[in-house]
Amino acid sequence: MRFSSALVLALVSAAFYGQDVQSSASSSIQEVQSPSDRAEQPLADARLLLEDGKIDQAERMTRDYLREHSNSADGHFLLGYVLFRKVQQEQAAALSDADNANSTDAGKKAIAREESLKASLAEFTEGARYHPPAAFDLKVVALDYVLLNDYADADKWLSRSLKENAEDSETWYYLGRTKYNENRFEEAISAFQQYLKLDPKSVKGEDNLGLAFQGLGRTEDASAAYRTAISWQKQKLDQDSGPFINLGSLLLDQNQLQQALPYLQQAISIAPREPRAHEQLGKAYERLSEFTKAQGEFERAVQLAPENFRLHYMLGRIYQKEGQTDRAKLEFDRSAALRAKHRPTEAER
Repeated sequence: MRFSSALVLALVSAAFYGQDVQSSASSSIQEVQSPSDRAEQPLADARLLLEDGKIDQAERMTRDYLREHSNSADGHFLLGYVLFRKVQQEQAAALSDADNANSTDAGKKAIAREESLKASLAEFTEGARYHPPAAFDLKVVALDYVLLNDYADADKWLSRSLKENAEDSETWYYLGRTKYNENRFEEAISAFQQYLKLDPKSVKGEDNLGLAFQGLGRTEDASAAYRTAISWQKQKLDQDSGPFINLGSLLLDQNQLQQALPYLQQAISIAPREPRAHEQLGKAYERLSEFTKAQGEFERAVQLAPENFRLHYMLGRIYQKEGQTDRAKLEFDRSAALRAKHRPTEAER
C-alpha cells in the first residue's frame, strides 16, 4: 500500500491525501496571521475562498495580489498551497471518473499535475526568500513531494515541520506513511505510535501501524493491529475498508483462504470502488479455483484502475485458466504495454 499519484490518491487513500489535509488546512488557515492592513485584505479574502472550496477564484485573487506585491511571503505561500489544493481537487475528480478513464487523457493530466506540483514548490521557495515558512507551509511542501513520489524530500520537510510543531498529529501520520514508502519500517512504527498518542483510536493510524509491522515480518503484531482497527469502527456507519483489506491480504499470505474471504467481502461492501479490495478477493477466489468469481473481481479491478499493468496480467491469467485464449492474450499485451511505459516510484526501485 504505497503512495502514488493515482491515489489521491491513496493523499490522496486512503487515506492519504484529500480529506485529511483539507480538514486540517481549514483550521490552519485560521492560524495564519490575519492582516488588518487594507492592502493585504485580498489575501484574507483568498483564504476564505479557498476554505469554501472556490480554488480557482482563490488562485486568481492571489495571483492578482502578487502582481503588485511580488515580495510577499504570505502571498507566495498561499499560492503554493492553492496549487497543491488544485491538484487534490483534480485527482479526486479523476478517481471519481475512473470508469471513464482514457489512457491518453490520463497521461496528459498526470503531466499537468506534475507541473502544478512543481509550480507549488516554486512558490514556497520564492516565499522563503522573504520570510521563513511556518510548520504548515513545510507540511504542504512535503506533500507536494509525496505526490511527486519523492519520498526522501518529503521525509526531510515533514521532519522539519515537526521541529516547528511536534504536536501536529497529521504530520506524524504523513511522516509514518513516508517512512513506510522508504521501507524504513522501524521509523514508520515510531511515527505511527507518536501519531496514535496524539490521536488515540485512529483507525487509519492503527491500520498503518499494522502495515509497518508487516513490513518487518512481525505478522502477529500486524494482525493484532488490523483487528484492533476493525474493532474501533464496529459502531461506525462510515467505515474504513483499509484494515479489512490488509487483514484479508495477510490471511491470504498465510494461506488461510476461507478466513480471508469475509474480510475482503466486507471491504468491498464498504468501498465498492476500491480496486485493491477486488484484486485481493480475486486472488482468494483464484486460489480456491472459483475462476468465474475471480474473473468478475479482476475485471472490476481493471475497470477501476485501467492503468495498472499488474491487474491486466492477473485478469489475463484467469482468462487463460478458463481457456479464453484470445482474451488472455489481449490482457497480457495490455499489461506489457503499460509496464513498458510505467515509471517506477522510488519505493518500487
